[in-house]
Amino acid sequence: MDNLSQNGEGKILIIEDGSIASKNSNLNVCNVCLGILQDFCEKEFIKKVCQKVEASGFEFTNLVLSISFPPQLSVREHAAWLLVKQEMGKQSLSLERNDTVQLKEAYKWITHPLFSEELGVPIDGKSLFEVSVVFAHPETVEDCHFLRAICPDCFKPAKNKQSVFTRMAVMKALNKIKEEDFRKQFPCPPNSPKAVCSVVEIECAHGAVFVAGRYNKYSRNLPQTPWIIDGERKLDSSVEELISDHLLTVFKAESFNFSSSGREDVDVRTLGNGRPFAIELVNPHRVHFTSQEIKELQQKINNSSNKIQVRDLQLVTREAIGHMKEGEEEKTKTYSALIWTNKAIQRKDLGFLDDIKDLKIDQKTPLRVLHRRPLAVRTRIIHSMETHYVDEHHFRLYLKTQAGTYIKEFVHGDFGRTKPNICSLMDVTADILELDVESVDVDWPPALDD
Repeated sequence: MDNLSQNGEGKILIIEDGSIASKNSNLNVCNVCLGILQDFCEKEFIKKVCQKVEASGFEFTNLVLSISFPPQLSVREHAAWLLVKQEMGKQSLSLERNDTVQLKEAYKWITHPLFSEELGVPIDGKSLFEVSVVFAHPETVEDCHFLRAICPDCFKPAKNKQSVFTRMAVMKALNKIKEEDFRKQFPCPPNSPKAVCSVVEIECAHGAVFVAGRYNKYSRNLPQTPWIIDGERKLDSSVEELISDHLLTVFKAESFNFSSSGREDVDVRTLGNGRPFAIELVNPHRVHFTSQEIKELQQKINNSSNKIQVRDLQLVTREAIGHMKEGEEEKTKTYSALIWTNKAIQRKDLGFLDDIKDLKIDQKTPLRVLHRRPLAVRTRIIHSMETHYVDEHHFRLYLKTQAGTYIKEFVHGDFGRTKPNICSLMDVTADILELDVESVDVDWPPALDD
């Protein structure tokens, strides 16, 4: 303690590799915390971290602080505990592991109020905004290595980990190792290091936010998602991109994931109230919007293209997206199809189709989707049909079906892979010329006032 200057306050500097270290020639480095409780609880260091947070450009009203200590710190902490336990035993006093305060807890107790004061927001363990600070101490990195020889099962390589000596693996080994084995392998108290820890990473990240709505598609030349075959793009745009490009810009997000209640083919329009969709925006920098701002964003999307329109755009929770997928195959969908027949037909030839209710059909996976769907036979229900005669070779068919029904195949039969079908029911060769989705009966997301 006599060697400490300025009550232990060291000067902080950025070293060549961009990490933060301490510079104080008079400072004896603690052999347990490796300098973390000496140098990195000071306001000067807290300010440096907060400057990085404020420069990151994230919008936040609270934050969670994630601290990563080098794994060898756990070994030194364990050694200190064994030593104190031994000394207290000589006084006929007992000390259990949970009687001690972990270094990480102590660090958080000290620094949380300082971070909160500096940034002007509360520290909240449930916050979606995370500030992570990673410490490293290369000088003592081999402190953990003896554990691998004693507890090899605890240190198994993982694809996404650079080293097997993770903090979790080390803690697992320390819980398994016998006290006498530990003492034989590691000094109690630990050796004193020459240098303090350095901070190798300060990162900010925001949890995903979710936007939902319904879309209409008016083009017969627009896929729902980018259409790429063998690395080659087939069409310029997609429903997904026409919507998400605007969201990425406004939310300042890194990337997105698009999902919807079913999908339509590239040549199929989606009319009526549209199809429900949700977009996950990954690591957004802006997250707070008024309902008016969301309305303006919806208008901007709608003004940007005549191929799609969006309605009921709103922020939702991750859990709410489950409602879109719940019982998807139990939902019903309504379609309108323009059908051609090879034989001449009269109005009276169509009447019997109007009388058919809850027709069960068996559909073998269509040839056109066999490359992306497993081969199976799916039973689907055609709840009702209504026909409108057009001319000798054309009629319009309105269908209400179970979701997941392949309508094109129900019309032309797909070489007998869908049974029964319009061809077999009418004893003609028939094909579908145009198909529209008239309604997707999923009552989500909640409808908003225009």
